[in-house]
Amino acid sequence: MKLSNLTGLSALLLFLAGCATTTPQAPIAFSESSLQTQPGRIGVGMTALPKVGTSLPGAFCLLCIAAARAANSALISHAETLSYENLQDVKEDVANLLTKKGANVTAIGEELNVRELPDSVTKTPGFARKDFSQWAAKYKIDKVLVIDITSLGFVRSYSAYFPTSDPKSHFIGIGYIVDLESNAYEWYHPVNVIKSTDENWDEPPKFPGLTNAYFQALELGRDSFLRPFASSVGTPASAAPTDASLARSVAREPTTAAK
Repeated sequence: MKLSNLTGLSALLLFLAGCATTTPQAPIAFSESSLQTQPGRIGVGMTALPKVGTSLPGAFCLLCIAAARAANSALISHAETLSYENLQDVKEDVANLLTKKGANVTAIGEELNVRELPDSVTKTPGFARKDFSQWAAKYKIDKVLVIDITSLGFVRSYSAYFPTSDPKSHFIGIGYIVDLESNAYEWYHPVNVIKSTDENWDEPPKFPGLTNAYFQALELGRDSFLRPFASSVGTPASAAPTDASLARSVAREPTTAAK
């Protein structure tokens, strides 16, 4: 093998090794004491909500994808009619809970675009991968709490052409607080809700069982962002909302399509 080929192969292996050793960020619990020991104005914002859709992981080739989408076409169309319900209110709800804890809070009116921020030079776990510092002057804040919901709707796994599961509802997102001076995380909270239906799922065109599971997942995911800030706000932690109390199984008709 030529030296140039060996050099290129070595560089590729080093690059892949670097990618493989990237350490994922572990969850960081919210500490109420940080509101007193590290005071400052907290901006609470939210990224744009994703479209409600249907994911078919495992159908990789073009023909597999086409076959899977054809087999699930009714469910794909139905997902596009489902609403966010009150999910967009979660930003204001979090801001209100922090205010009740004595924090100096401002709700950021516009949708946050984290992707447009420059990459951070620090790659150490515990620090944000993006450099959030410019938001201090832009929003006149010292910290930012970001609610980033990345996927909503239904998921059904495939192996090439063949389904390996029934469809389930899902809600995927992440919440975090970044100190804009140090770019360090003060809270890091991944959310991954998967909810199956106890009923027959295959009932087109409205799929009542799966629709009910979708709204349950929506409620459970929303509550997951609120719960860290809800305990001890004039209420014992043991009395804070639980999944069981919030997962109300009420069949609902699809409302206005998500924008």
